[in-house]
Amino acid sequence: MSSSTINNSKFSCSKKVNLNRCTITGHQPSFLSLPVSMGFVLPTHLKTDLSSRLVGTGSARAFSYRFQRKNHQAFLSFPKLVVSSASFSQKCFATVAPVVAEVEQKKTFDSETAGLLVEELRKSFNSGRTKSYEWRMLQLSNIGRMLDEKEKDIIEALYKDLSKPELEAFISEISTAKSSCKEALEGLKQWMVPQKVKTSISTYPSSAEIVSEPLGVVLVISTWNFPFLLSIDPVIGAISAGNAVVLKPSEIAPATSSLLAQLVEEYLDSSAVKVVEGAIPETTALLEQRWDKILYTGSARVGRIVMAAAAKHLTPVILELGGKSPAIVDSDVDLQVAVRRIIAGKWALNNGQACIGVDYIITTKDFAPKLIEALKNELEQFFGKDPMNSKDISRIVSSTQFARLVKLLEEDKVSDKIVLGGQTDENQLKIAPTILLDIPEDTQIMNEEIFGPLLPIVTVEKIEGSFDVINSRPKPLAVYVFTNNEQLKKSFVENISSGGMLINDTVLHVAVAGLPFGGVGESGMGSYHGKFSFDGFSHKKSVLYRSFSGDSTLRYPPYTPEKQKLLKAVISGNIFSIIMALIGW
Repeated sequence: MSSSTINNSKFSCSKKVNLNRCTITGHQPSFLSLPVSMGFVLPTHLKTDLSSRLVGTGSARAFSYRFQRKNHQAFLSFPKLVVSSASFSQKCFATVAPVVAEVEQKKTFDSETAGLLVEELRKSFNSGRTKSYEWRMLQLSNIGRMLDEKEKDIIEALYKDLSKPELEAFISEISTAKSSCKEALEGLKQWMVPQKVKTSISTYPSSAEIVSEPLGVVLVISTWNFPFLLSIDPVIGAISAGNAVVLKPSEIAPATSSLLAQLVEEYLDSSAVKVVEGAIPETTALLEQRWDKILYTGSARVGRIVMAAAAKHLTPVILELGGKSPAIVDSDVDLQVAVRRIIAGKWALNNGQACIGVDYIITTKDFAPKLIEALKNELEQFFGKDPMNSKDISRIVSSTQFARLVKLLEEDKVSDKIVLGGQTDENQLKIAPTILLDIPEDTQIMNEEIFGPLLPIVTVEKIEGSFDVINSRPKPLAVYVFTNNEQLKKSFVENISSGGMLINDTVLHVAVAGLPFGGVGESGMGSYHGKFSFDGFSHKKSVLYRSFSGDSTLRYPPYTPEKQKLLKAVISGNIFSIIMALIGW
């Protein structure tokens, strides 16, 4: 063969300026995978050719870069590179220090870079390309295709980040994203139709409608606990509404973040949908820009930072936060079913690392022993006698989160309240399902969102006492009530304020397409999911249509007593008064 073509090749080199050793990887040909340790060197006659192809293109589109702060790797990717096969009959080595040094200087994502990114997306949006029904449907179809074709890759990334079991990953992230995408594809045409509005006699003859128009360039800042779903679901809503989008995935789930960057570039229109990877500096640079809307999922602490940054530009926000979501368990329930559903909404839901997960239980003192015993039995059925070795439960996402949870557990007033579990393994980042009984209210675990496998049980004399417990705290993202008492159900719905409420189950309310998902107060503001995502990323524009006929002199000076009388009658809408005014009464 006379030549070889490398498609989608990638140069990866260490950050040191003097780099004689590098690895060339690509989809083809396979013999170009060269281990760094082998120290291969590119022949002199290829150095000039390679450098000219990397640097001499003169186009920013010739390569892209991605910077990861943890391992300080610089990546160069270029669409196509042709080299002679004879070049690789010898040992390959390259000196690419000048190229890498140049890219090192350019790749820093600061406020200026973020500003250029937003400017690029705004030009794309202003061109009108994202507003058409055809563009939106194409992007949504591509997302659906991506979910089908890359299911295995998504599951692998989620396992790397969280050791998330395959079935749990599929149900809670992939399947849910597919449902969201399918709903948008099926409903978009109807969503985009202007909503007709009845007009009044004061504007007769006329017609009116509400037009849903895209906001512009929006920012989605995702989180790490459901790193794929909570990234792609808001993007589906933003695209369906016709916006240009920047997605900032969480750096705490690096495998999923990296995968999202690759998939978005591969499947979606890169002139209108972008992914920015990174940590606090990159997020800060993004928040300094003017956006048309920001959706943030995460903690209330960071939510305040996001909201403060948005306020500088009067940018509206959707904040999906969290809080301490309680489960109230009455004594008249089917105990086994109730307990199974609580476990499904706690330990089988990313091991408690979920904003809608059960944070604590409220029950009566008399019923607590039965509830604890039932929880013990069902936990053993689900995860075995040694849950630390169960393959059906996720690990803690990071050493930082692990240390935070251990600190909650080891507090003086808490450690002696453990009635089940409490085992920890720092090497595996695992904490066993842990139940605690009647922890003092002034402890840290009872005053912050737990976000882990620890489950306190709070007891009251009568189940109605749970109202005071819940209402004494900030409004939660969700409340779960287990009871057969119809009056108690009604009382909870009427008297407890929360983002969502579910009777006799946990978390499944987020699977209902017709229900909005969002918080209230400390647990967030705004909502999304399905049509609510479309509405959340749209502006509802009021439009009134009138012709030049039927013009009345009533609205114009001079304002005579007759005009005043007739105008008041018209505004009141009282036909009898209008008739009387017209005949001069």
